[in-house]
Formats: sequence, C-alpha cells, structure tokens
Amino acid sequence: MAVATYAEVSWERMSNAVEKVRQRLLRAARALEQAKVPYAVAGGNAVAAWVSRVDEAAVRNTQDVDIILRRADLPAARTALEQAGFVYRHVANMDMFLDGPDAKARDAVHVVFAAEKVRAEYAAPVPDVSESEETETFRLLSLAALVQMKLTSFRDKDRVHLRDLMDVGLVDATWLEQPMPVALLSRLQELLDNPEG
Repeated sequence: MAVATYAEVSWERMSNAVEKVRQRLLRAARALEQAKVPYAVAGGNAVAAWVSRVDEAAVRNTQDVDIILRRADLPAARTALEQAGFVYRHVANMDMFLDGPDAKARDAVHVVFAAEKVRAEYAAPVPDVSESEETETFRLLSLAALVQMKLTSFRDKDRVHLRDLMDVGLVDATWLEQPMPVALLSRLQELLDNPEG
C-alpha cells in the first residue's frame, strides 16, 4: 500500500484558504453590485454572517460561495463576473463561476436560481433575491429565507449550519410557528429535539 505524503501543517495555508473564499465572495458581490444585478449571498457564508452578529467565536469557515440570482439576470451576471475574472461553467446541472481559468469547482461562485426548486422533490423553491438585506459588504439573505433553504436541502452540512444558528440563539422553538411547509417544520422539530445530532 502506498504511503500518502502531506505538506507540513501551516497556519499560513489555513489562513490563506479562508481569505481566498472571503476575497472571492467580495469580488463577486462588488461586480454584481456595480452591474446592478440583484443577488443575495446564501449558503455557509450567509450562515457565518448571521452567526457573527451574535458570537464571532462561533463562526464556522466555509469553502463555498453561494449566491442566489434570478434566472433572467444570468446573462448580465455572467458579463459582470467575467469582467471580474471569473469563468462561467455549466456542469452537471449546476451554474458556477470559476475563480479563474485554472480553478476547480471548489474555487467557484455557485449559483442557485430564485423561485426555482434546486431539486424537483424539494418542498420549497429558493427564495427570491428580494428576501435579503444590505450589509456593509454584500447583500445577505434574510434569516427566515436562509433557515427555510437549509431545512429544504437538509444535507449533513445544512443540519450543521442550522445547529450553528441554534447554538447562538438565532433559531429556537418559536420558529415552529413560522409559516413553512409541514415537512420543513418536522425537520426543524427533529433538530430541536436532537440539538447534538
């Protein structure tokens, strides 16, 4: 059996990885704003932004940059992001903007389309970009819309993100009174009943 070789542990590499994601997000947001393309930041960066408002020490890093766009705005978004150095790709039913011509799918801005279901079986469509607020650096998906998206996807990382929001008190049992599909409310109840997983 071959023995894998690894580079030395490096705080600098770890810090660089986080900074690259941050810069990718800021560059994409700036390009979309300058082009007046409506968008909202979703996914792990949105969770981190909300968590940071309560407890900076509870923020979890993410490798993903996820944005919501309206499908009709994709051509304008593509022009804006390509001018900012991103490279558009449509792969495996996913639209993304690679961070340069040699970048991997991990080094990309991933697009989900407003008012459409990511998968046909999902209980709810992606929220509209209007369900967001302006922050100092980018348009942030509202907490209610973000929670609904996470409950809809409900993959392992979505459950982790929801628990992060629960841990800092942003999501609790009062959310069971929110208007959402019954399937999503039952998922939320499951998390509230088992906060540690």
